[in-house]
Parts: sequence; structure tokens; C-alpha cells
Amino acid sequence: MVPAFNEEDVILTTLAELAATCPDVEILVVNDGSADATAALVADAGYHCVSLPVNCGLACAFATGVRYARERGFDAVCQFDADGQHEARYLPTMVCAMEEGDADVVIASRKLGEDAQGVHGARGLGSSLISSLIRLTTGVRIADPTSGYRLFGSALFDAFADGFDIGPEPDSLAWLIRQGAKVAEIPCEMAERQGGRSYLNGFSSVAYMVRTCLNILVFQWIRR
Repeated sequence: MVPAFNEEDVILTTLAELAATCPDVEILVVNDGSADATAALVADAGYHCVSLPVNCGLACAFATGVRYARERGFDAVCQFDADGQHEARYLPTMVCAMEEGDADVVIASRKLGEDAQGVHGARGLGSSLISSLIRLTTGVRIADPTSGYRLFGSALFDAFADGFDIGPEPDSLAWLIRQGAKVAEIPCEMAERQGGRSYLNGFSSVAYMVRTCLNILVFQWIRR
């Protein structure tokens, strides 16, 4: 499932690589109210696409994709970035980790393995802080909680499709772990963004960190 917002410069390259590397998976693009030609390019190339009428954000786009997967009886859904950062070659390994480890979530981690590239700068510090807070509140260590390359099993579909304020974010991972979900990680490398713009810039990065930390420390305890 590929959430996409104004990714016309790179979306077809991303989808072509994904389709060539993993020909047995079904690809769904959730066009999150793009103002550019993203939706038209995806449709013309023959990929499945669901378009939201306005830009609703990652959580809403992800929930839309999960509902699509649930309605069609899929066993799992993978969150795959449209901007070219995620490498499709790791997806089979993620599926194996889910099946062999009976995991509900598998994260492709930049911080594992002999050649781990890690997360640097302010984002690296933020990731380490979030990892520490998740371990403090759940007892489980997640090396790369801010990785957006994640595979979710069908047991979690209802939580994301029907839940309130449950998105593919670190605070939701902490909450799911407390509900009994099992999380596994595999080592991976990620490329630089090939196009588009990140929604985490300047003030939004600070707001993201504050919101995430508060959710882990406070609000996850009152979620249902």
C-alpha cells in the first residue's frame, strides 16, 4: 500500500521497481488528495488506485488502504513510501519474518545489521528518544521506531481501519504492543528521497516529536 501526495516525479519509477521485484503482491496507491498528476499517472499505468478528495494525512490514507485489504481478505499490508526511499527487495524477508516469528508487525530497520546506516542528526536523536520511551512504557526495544517501512498482519486491520487516532506511527506501535501485538525487525538500507517533499520539516518535525512523545507517555494509557 503506497500512500502518495504530490509524487508525480517519482511515483511510476517506485511502482515499477516494486512490481518488478515483487510480482506476486497486489499494489494499491492511496492518492491523498494530490494536486499534481499523481492519480492520473497511476491510473494510466494500470495500477489500483483509491483517491481521497482532499489531503487527509498519512493516518487517513493508511486506514483507507487497510480497509481495502480487509475487504479483500488479504493476510497482511505493507506500508511502502512513494518517494523511492524503500527498497522492495526487503519485502520477502519481512514476510518471512512475520510468518516464522508469528509477528503482527515487521519493521525494516536502518539500525540493525553489520552495515547499519542508522538515522543521523536531529531525526536520529528523536528516533532514539522515541525508542527509549517505547521501551520504558512497554518493556520492548524497537531499534528503528520511526521507519516508515512496515508490514502489518491482518489481526491488526480492525484497529487501524476502525480505531480513532490509530495510525502507522511509533505511539500506535507502543499501544499495540501493550494490547499484545508482537513486533519484529529486519535490517535494511534505505535510499535518499528521489522526489517530492517530506511532511516533516521545521516546525512540523518539532510538533511530531512532541505529539509522539506525549502519546507514548500519556494518551496511549487512555486509548480503547
